[in-house]
Amino acid sequence: MKTPALSEASRPVWDLFVRVFHWTLVGTVLLNYFVLEEGETLHEWAGYLAAALVTARIVWGFIGSRHARFSDFFPTPARLLRHVRAMRSGHIEHHWGHNPLGALMMFLLMGLVLALGVTGWMQGLDAFWGEEWLQELHELLAHALLLSAGVHAASAIVMGRIERTRLVKAMVTGVKERY
Repeated sequence: MKTPALSEASRPVWDLFVRVFHWTLVGTVLLNYFVLEEGETLHEWAGYLAAALVTARIVWGFIGSRHARFSDFFPTPARLLRHVRAMRSGHIEHHWGHNPLGALMMFLLMGLVLALGVTGWMQGLDAFWGEEWLQELHELLAHALLLSAGVHAASAIVMGRIERTRLVKAMVTGVKERY
């Protein structure tokens, strides 16, 4: 069976590494927030896995495939301004990779995961053992991550409809399609 040629309406965007990273991180965060007990060994290791995944994604952002590279979508002030102006005027620019606001959200999410990893690790150190401020900061970061992830998911659905692309499907198949 022949695979049909991809048109301008369809393009491979996210490689296997990006997709496995994304869904593994989603699963790890959901497990840690809703299932695993705080302070338990499995919770700690899931947090370390999440931080390791983000670290690997940062490396992949420099050496990975075209749309995985930060240079393809880095949200510079000029790119952000152009994107927001276009959205406000009703003209949505199509981006095969992340749009500038999506890129900003991606960096926020990765930063929150790394901050959670650091604050979680610090809680196990003698110097910070039992420090209430650190526990509260860790919990605040966890809530911020879950809220941001919810905004990210909702935005992917809304932007997919506005841009007439299948964004969620693309994060499963790797192919971004316009309809």
